[in-house]
Amino acid sequence: MSRTPAPSSPAAAAPLVLRRARRAADRALCDIHLAEGRVTAVTPAAEPAAHPRADDAIDCAGRVVLPGFVEPHLHLDKAHLDKAHLDAVRPNPDGTLAGAISVTAALKAGFTAEDVRARASRVLEDAVLNGTTLVRAHPDVDPVVGLLGVEVLAELRERYAAAVDLQVVAFPQEGVLGTPGTEALLRAALGKGADVVGGCTYQEETVADCRAQIRLVLDLAEEYGVPADLHADFGDDTEDPRYALAGYVAEETARRGLGGRVTLGHMTSPAALPHAERLRLAEALAAAGVAVVSLPATDLHLGGRGDEERPVRRGVARVRELWEAGVVTACSSNNIRNAFTPYGSADPLDTALLLAQTGHLSGADDLARVLRMVTDDAARVVGRADEYGVRAGARADLVVLDTTVPEDIVLDRPERAYVLKGGRVVARSTRTRTLLVP
Repeated sequence: MSRTPAPSSPAAAAPLVLRRARRAADRALCDIHLAEGRVTAVTPAAEPAAHPRADDAIDCAGRVVLPGFVEPHLHLDKAHLDKAHLDAVRPNPDGTLAGAISVTAALKAGFTAEDVRARASRVLEDAVLNGTTLVRAHPDVDPVVGLLGVEVLAELRERYAAAVDLQVVAFPQEGVLGTPGTEALLRAALGKGADVVGGCTYQEETVADCRAQIRLVLDLAEEYGVPADLHADFGDDTEDPRYALAGYVAEETARRGLGGRVTLGHMTSPAALPHAERLRLAEALAAAGVAVVSLPATDLHLGGRGDEERPVRRGVARVRELWEAGVVTACSSNNIRNAFTPYGSADPLDTALLLAQTGHLSGADDLARVLRMVTDDAARVVGRADEYGVRAGARADLVVLDTTVPEDIVLDRPERAYVLKGGRVVARSTRTRTLLVP
């Protein structure tokens, strides 16, 4: 069976022109023409007197227009657990990955469709308000929660189709080989509408089983004709070989010819490798066509918890080295207000700034590239590059930012004045600040 993930297509919006919009790439002013859900033309900006005020136009007044943000890695089903289960709060006092998994496993037994729907909807709505028009979500699939997350997100995929595209990943948080019944659940999820098969490469007892899980996930990707998106190498270092499997994923991806269809999330432990080994790994990932998604909010929160006798390690992927090797690299929010990440608001620009601050990515060229990690490069990760951008033929999924300076977008994180999905305005935002003294 072969299936290509595709967004729902609500009724086409009426024609619209974004007048005097500023392109980020060259700062030029242009008029962006939209019709039938697409960008039909991008033309030099006409003078204001050349067109009267009309309901079919928005005057951007020089503000920057970007393609809608992309969140390639979000756990909607586990979001906002900080307040949703006050009667059963189980804190994560040691702040470790193992602690977060244990806490959440206990809470999952009490999940209901209504509960997951409410928490996931809150994040989706926040994401749209923040300018996001595509989310790849990773709901848990395991014997405790079954297919609950997949089923609820498949429902929300349709409910929110006019505002945001939602890709659903069948994610085995508790592992596969050591958790009987999970493989069957993954197959059932793919049969019920999951768009992507997930993996959690370190959640097995032995390295041999971790490798077997990787092979199984890629087998399912081939069998069902879907991409694979695996959590991998999520540790402080590679002393435990279960956290040193990105190279094996690259080998298997290359052997199967799956380049461009496999993604790894986290990828923190390779940061502790010697420089030459890191470069070889990055080159192998690039050659195989394996993408990487950095998740700095979670990785910084959970990482370095055992570093009591040494400086605390940063716990973020070596993004610059991945860039230089040619690895498609994005960043994303990951978890929102739970045991994995006790903060967050599903704002890609917050994530971009955090990554810039912690990844030594401070130059003008760096900030432009970091912005691509939540736009163009993130779109490549989720298989949407062919339809993405501010150009004729692209989907009319756009965000108008309340700034005229493209170089400051990551630093200032400006208001999302308008968010458009399929050429229709789906969110607006204004902010007024007044200084009352000289």
